[in-house]
Amino acid sequence: MVSPTPVNCSSTATNFSTSTSIVKHPTLQRREFLGHLGSGLSGIALASLMQRETMGATPPPFAPKAKRVIQLFMNGGASQCDLFDYKPQLIARHGQKFDPGAGVRVEASISTPGALMKSPFQWAQHGQSGRWVSSALPHLAKHVDEMAFLMAMQSVSNVHGPASYLQTSGFLPPGYPSAGAWISYALGSLADNVPAFVALPDAKGLPYNGRSAFTAGFLPANHQGTVINTSAPQPITHLRPPASATQITPTSRREGLKLLGEMNTAHAAQRPGDSQLRARMESYELAARFQLAAPELLDLSGETAATKKLYGVDEPQTSDFGKRCLMARRMAERGVRFVQVWSGQGGGSDNWDNHGNIASELSVAAGRMDRPAAGILTDLKERGLLDDTLLVWTTEFGRMPFSQGGTGRDHNGGTFVSWFAGAGVKPGTAHGQSDEWSWKAAEEVTTSYDFHATILHLLGIDHEELTFRHGGIDRRLTDVHGNIVKSILM
Repeated sequence: MVSPTPVNCSSTATNFSTSTSIVKHPTLQRREFLGHLGSGLSGIALASLMQRETMGATPPPFAPKAKRVIQLFMNGGASQCDLFDYKPQLIARHGQKFDPGAGVRVEASISTPGALMKSPFQWAQHGQSGRWVSSALPHLAKHVDEMAFLMAMQSVSNVHGPASYLQTSGFLPPGYPSAGAWISYALGSLADNVPAFVALPDAKGLPYNGRSAFTAGFLPANHQGTVINTSAPQPITHLRPPASATQITPTSRREGLKLLGEMNTAHAAQRPGDSQLRARMESYELAARFQLAAPELLDLSGETAATKKLYGVDEPQTSDFGKRCLMARRMAERGVRFVQVWSGQGGGSDNWDNHGNIASELSVAAGRMDRPAAGILTDLKERGLLDDTLLVWTTEFGRMPFSQGGTGRDHNGGTFVSWFAGAGVKPGTAHGQSDEWSWKAAEEVTTSYDFHATILHLLGIDHEELTFRHGGIDRRLTDVHGNIVKSILM
């Protein structure tokens, strides 16, 4: 196996060589507390931390605008033509047969195409930019002058699983690292006591593709997303010993970890090409540090009533997504590099997959998301975090301009909308546009490769240089594609 060596990573990069050893280093003194956990396990973490600091002497290829990313992912396919993509033709031709002309065949993924259907929501222009937003998003509509819209995103798939993989990992099949894992691999965490990549799934369940949505793929396993279920009695699994394990004492724990560390180190030394054990050892070390940080990180009681109101934490409709957006802000301030907040579970309900009735189903999904999403944007700005935090809103594909079953909409990979806000982003701008029906992306089309290339660029990473040798190929998040969307950048 070839040793994983990222190229053009920032000064805080973390990676693993084929072997790890404990060496004398000036930074050792301030981390002596790790020694209490056992020399074997702490050695792996210390070597990694010292390697990261040693690499600080190498400047990044270009100055990053963003230090961290918070991604809000609308699971199920948010309808662009009912939220951000205003099309007078849908209103004027409502109820008519959809015929794009030139003999073009109109198809849908799981239904027979119906008549053109106008949005059940009212449209209005907002802000100095005059951006059209529907009445489904009254809170986000107030912030359009702080956003940069990608109005002509396109997916080659209109199936949830592959399309979600494409938008999270840059590839249609499973097994490829998610963007959060790539960013963790390239940059590591901003702090030593929190993971670099955290996923906050909907309280109702995991998204399409389950935990593989947060996978590290073929990257070292420690870069996979740490899943935190904020609604569960134990949000992070195995963070602490079970209450029934009364035999576990501080002394027994130290002795046990020391013995385990010695055994793991010997085992790993015999298998230098296997990242799984090394990643697990690193994860144990991080868990030990996270035990100290997690209680404060997950505790929202110290937040003011005004902040909780901003996110809608105390309102039944917005409570879950609001708590997770607030948690994402807290994680960003405490050093997590990439936080992914999911709206909606996998499956045919309680998400953005609105086949049955746009008016009722999308109203619920948007109502849960709108206020918290506007809240995190406001909160980041007021705290000065938006200057170096990239906030991203996206989904896997859009919906059709014609009806399904009378009042629903089928999947549409032809066009959908995403937006960026924050670090390095030119506010009040838009890139591309769809056709007159919001059926296909028509001008300045943006793909997932461009989407990811732009995110990496804002983090100071050249998407063509961030590679990992796998299966005889230098793999990239952007595969062999991708262009930075420069028109939305300052």
